[in-house]
Amino acid sequence: MTTTTTSTSSTTTTDLSSQLAAAAQSIISGATNSTMDVNSLVQTLVAAKTVGQSTIITNKQTSDNTELSAVGQIKSALSSLDTALAGFLNGSALAQMQAAVTGTGVTATTSTGAVAGTYSVAVTNVATSSTARLNPIATGTTFNADTLSIQVGSGAATSVTIKAGASLTDVASAINKANAGVSAAVITATDASGNVNQYLTLTSTQTGSNTAISISDSGGANAALASVQSSTTGVDANVSINGIATTSASNTLTNVLTGVTLDISGAAANSTQTLTVSADTSASASAIQSFVTAYNNYVTTAGKLSSYDSSTSTAGPLLGDSMTNGITNGLASLISAGVKSGSTTYSLASIGLNLQPDGTLQVDSTALQTALTSNPTAVNAIFNSATGIGAKLDTFMSSYIQTSGIIDQRTQALNQDLSNLQDQATQLTNYSNELTAQYTAQFSALNTLMAQMQNNTNYLTQLFGGKNSAGSLATNK
Repeated sequence: MTTTTTSTSSTTTTDLSSQLAAAAQSIISGATNSTMDVNSLVQTLVAAKTVGQSTIITNKQTSDNTELSAVGQIKSALSSLDTALAGFLNGSALAQMQAAVTGTGVTATTSTGAVAGTYSVAVTNVATSSTARLNPIATGTTFNADTLSIQVGSGAATSVTIKAGASLTDVASAINKANAGVSAAVITATDASGNVNQYLTLTSTQTGSNTAISISDSGGANAALASVQSSTTGVDANVSINGIATTSASNTLTNVLTGVTLDISGAAANSTQTLTVSADTSASASAIQSFVTAYNNYVTTAGKLSSYDSSTSTAGPLLGDSMTNGITNGLASLISAGVKSGSTTYSLASIGLNLQPDGTLQVDSTALQTALTSNPTAVNAIFNSATGIGAKLDTFMSSYIQTSGIIDQRTQALNQDLSNLQDQATQLTNYSNELTAQYTAQFSALNTLMAQMQNNTNYLTQLFGGKNSAGSLATNK
């Protein structure tokens, strides 16, 4: 929308009149006694020829930039609304599930594919790590430069470099830095005779029966580092879900129950707990609230940009704009129409989304929670991924916000207009510079001529006399 401002033009006309009057006086003064102010005169005359067009260009640039910003805000609000609808379009917003487990020691999380149900989880034993302990080594012992080889289960062996003079603590640090699949630590103990010894202990970072630890002194320089005093091989977890037994090397079970991850690491041996998977109505309510927030954001944004403030006589940049009105009315029509499923039409108000006089939606949290819990049929119909309100709004908005859509075309037209205006401004500047040079040359020459005429007048007065002067020739008669 283009708006016309008259006050600026009126002020400019007044200023030019006063400037032209001053220029005329400058010419008069120059023709009589004083020298003309050429620069001021030239600036005034050039402004008289260019300021009108310059004002038109500047006002149009301001109008285009304001409109461009407003159109950008409309697209941003619509894009945010479309993003808030994504979970309803792919069905994930209402398909979120939650898991709860009785007792302690077992936790569960849900992901895509989880279905509602109740399951008995019986844990016979959890999976454990393998351990190994080397023979005791006297405190203060240092080792030769060497290479150790550590293997966990059937995996590849890892080489660990030991530097000359390393302590047992240094050895443990080197093993940990090598990521050999084990965690190394040093335990210091005093025996009954008062002897202080250190023990290097290794624990596999993974659990299960395939984690047995072996260590060898491949460099042959430190046999004590390969002398295992005792070792324990880890075991697999044994669990049954609804009476169906399974084993796992890990205490995190990801493939036993579709869409559910179980962590049994804290479970007591031979314990049974109940897992309940149900619809996560809180997550669904949150997704619906996000949709309402995004929709209301568009309504308030469009309303502000297309309103008129009578107290300040200020019009929004999109007041009366057909595109904005079309978007707002189209969205409002879809919202108020509800969704038809079979022979039943469900209004958004039926699940607690109430349309307000200003066009926004207000969420009745109690009514929405009741609908999610007791009337899922209505909720699923309204937000059906193919025929629900989200799908209808997305289809309607796509022609506006898609690449090269209506809004992009509007933006491109405004940018092209701004480019043309910049070209006009450049041409006007060039014209102004040419006029300045032309007028400067002309009035500088005139100024010189008038100065010469004034000098001649003074000389003739000195010779022949004039007003209040007899003249030198007159006195010699």
